[in-house]
Amino acid sequence: MSAPPPPEPIPGARLLFSLDPAVSHLNHGAFGAVPIGVQRAQQRLRDEMEANPLRFFSRGLADRVAHARRHLATFLDADPEGTALVGNTTTGVAVVLQSLGLRPGDEVVSTDHGYGAVALSIARECRRAGATSRVLSVPLTAPDAEVVRILRAGLRPGRTRLLVVDQVSSPTARLLPVAAITAAAREHGVPVLVDAAHVPGMLPVSVRDVAADFWVGNLHKWAYAPRGTAVLVVAGPWRERTEPLVVSWEQESGFPARLEWQATLDYTSWLAAPVGLFTLRNLGVQRVRAHNTALAAYGQRVVGDALGVAPTALPDPGGPGVAMRVVPLPDGLATTVDAARALRNRIADRLATEVSVSAWNGRGWLRLCGQVYNTPAEYERLAAHLPAP
Repeated sequence: MSAPPPPEPIPGARLLFSLDPAVSHLNHGAFGAVPIGVQRAQQRLRDEMEANPLRFFSRGLADRVAHARRHLATFLDADPEGTALVGNTTTGVAVVLQSLGLRPGDEVVSTDHGYGAVALSIARECRRAGATSRVLSVPLTAPDAEVVRILRAGLRPGRTRLLVVDQVSSPTARLLPVAAITAAAREHGVPVLVDAAHVPGMLPVSVRDVAADFWVGNLHKWAYAPRGTAVLVVAGPWRERTEPLVVSWEQESGFPARLEWQATLDYTSWLAAPVGLFTLRNLGVQRVRAHNTALAAYGQRVVGDALGVAPTALPDPGGPGVAMRVVPLPDGLATTVDAARALRNRIADRLATEVSVSAWNGRGWLRLCGQVYNTPAEYERLAAHLPAP
């Protein structure tokens, strides 16, 4: 069975980025890549800030941040008044965890698809509060109905204070049915935090329809915003209970201002974020999504073939539109965090190719992303040379 055909390139898209042309950047999902136009917009804002810092910070900045927030929230179909700008998804998760008021005997439930830093944050907050962190195992290829059944069965009403679930998981590139999961958890009175770090820009989403108690996603990955741009969306009953990690002058202004105002934070990334959405719309949102999804699928297949992985053993992401795919590595390779990191660095150094390598459930996995600046030849080159390192 032959590999799926690669998508037609989007003319001129590569020229929108300042990426090193000598390197194949196949890991957009890690830190994203900021288009040149967005970089310049942010630099103009920084120039404005440095020309008169007092004026920049003290005259109208809160209104400018609120305007950017409303623009981003509208793109995600989220309530602007229930949305707060934060530095990244991990920060948003920490805000939620520290606002819960965990007590001894409480538990936070998550899945084994979760992001490592989020797992560490859960562990730290549970340790501080005397609560318990419990991780549910979800098979990589489980159907959506099975995923919902596993999570519903894993909840303990009266004890489970929060369920944390990924919309698109980082280590496994798995799309999970978060709306159905949220509805199932609500039947048991358990609030849900959706880690949607990879969703904004990659997938069409209505945060209102997901209806989670908390939803947090990065704009600096797939929505072309400057790094340090994310949104935390909080359902009405939780807003007044959601506290910032650091108290500053807008503390008495309520949600979301008390989360957003962080003294001398560099707010230029947030103010320039709408330019990232402008870039995405100019390229064509649906066109970009279709291109990236097809390219990731192509890359998964050609690299899988090179490693001797049967097409039937290549995991499907669990739904349409996911622009990341994983390839299982040979047995015994990259099975620990340190070994995965070492292999990732070896591929970068020897093959001038940036990829993600993770250790998940005792096996090493290579994650490939598709983005408008990538070409099929980059995946083919990786496939031809990968077996050596």
